[in-house]
This record gives sequence, structure tokens and C-alpha cells, in this order.
Amino acid sequence: MFGSFGPYLLFVLPPFLLGLWAQRRVRVNFEKYSKVGTTAGMTGAKVARQMLDAEGLYDVKVERVAGNLTDHYDPRGKVLRLSEATHDSVSVAAAGIAAHEMGHALQDAKGYGPLVLRSALVPTVNIGSRFGTWMFMGGLLLTSFLGSQLGFYIALAGLGLYTLVALFSVITLPVEFDASRRAKALLTEHGILYKDEMEGVDAVLNAAALTYVAAAIQAISQVLYWAFILFGRRR
Repeated sequence: MFGSFGPYLLFVLPPFLLGLWAQRRVRVNFEKYSKVGTTAGMTGAKVARQMLDAEGLYDVKVERVAGNLTDHYDPRGKVLRLSEATHDSVSVAAAGIAAHEMGHALQDAKGYGPLVLRSALVPTVNIGSRFGTWMFMGGLLLTSFLGSQLGFYIALAGLGLYTLVALFSVITLPVEFDASRRAKALLTEHGILYKDEMEGVDAVLNAAALTYVAAAIQAISQVLYWAFILFGRRR
């Protein structure tokens, strides 16, 4: 049903290995710069609060959230949630991550196009990630064992749903890159970090950006592999 193993290795394995390498870089850089304190001695929470206030975003709350590297901005609740390792730490890594999430809040306030589009896609993408795989696999099974034309269209619909997941991953890239760009500029502009401390911020945020690149490549590769299977069977 799935064809030879060679195409799978070609489409899926390289992006998977890239993802593992990107995750390792995040862990290594985060651990390294979590041990390097900032001259200002501000916690991640204070960094975020000061930057939000400096940009007039007084309505955005800063909260602590459980977990490791679970930092995120919630545009619906206007809440910037920082993991314990970021919220309470006075490290360069914490300052960089807090500033990055604040960058998302600033994007939201300014109506940054890619963020608006990504937020609009969330409900559809949730459906695609939940049902796309099952529809594709189910459609292939129907086609394989029953020779059903209906199975092909079910699989095609599953492929379409998962393509939206890949599109979401691609749209995420400019959102994350722009948030990091804003963060780096504002950290020095507001005097929170000195230029020599920005080396650690660059290392942490660039490693994090690579994970999003890897995720996008993985999603696109999965779509291409499924398309190869589905349309290859029609020839």
C-alpha cells in the first residue's frame, strides 16, 4: 500500500533528522545561556513587562505557566505566558525568550498580516491535523482492498486537509522571524541588554527559529510523500 521504502526515506527521513538536530541546538543553547546572567538582573517576567509598557501595551498580562519552554503569547486573552524557567530567571536566555514573546504581542497590537492569517487558520488546521491523516489512510485502505473510487477521493480530501497544516507551518515562519527581529531591536533600544549580551540572545532565538524551519520542511515533505503515494497509484 505504501510503495517502496526508498521514497519514504527520501521524503521523510532528512526533514526528521533536521528536526532532531534543531531541537538539540535549542536545548544546548538554552542550557548554556540560562547560566549567563544579565547585567540588569531582570527576570524574564520583568523584561516582558517593561517592554510591553514601553510600547504602550498595558492591557497585556504576563503570567507564569508550567512546563519547560512552554512560553507563548495568547492573542485571544491578551496574555503573555512564560514558563517557570523564563518567568523567574535573570539569564540572557530568559530575557531573549521573554522579548520574543513580547514581539508577538506587538505584532498582534499592530495587526501584523501573517499573524492575523495564522490565527484565522487555527480552527481549520486543528481539523486537518486531527482528521487529515485518518482520512488519507482510510481512503488508501478502501482503494487497496476494494478498488473504490470513493477511497481515492477520501484520501485526496485527507491530503487537502493536511496541506493546510503544512501551509500553517509555512505562514508561521515570517511570524516567528519577525517576532525575534522585534525582540532583538527592542532589547537594546530600551537598554535592557548590552550589545555583548545579545550574542546569547541571537544563539537562543536563532536555534528556536530553526525548529520552525524544520517543522515546515517536515510538513511539506509529508504532503509531497502522500501525494507521491496517492497519484503514483493512479498511474
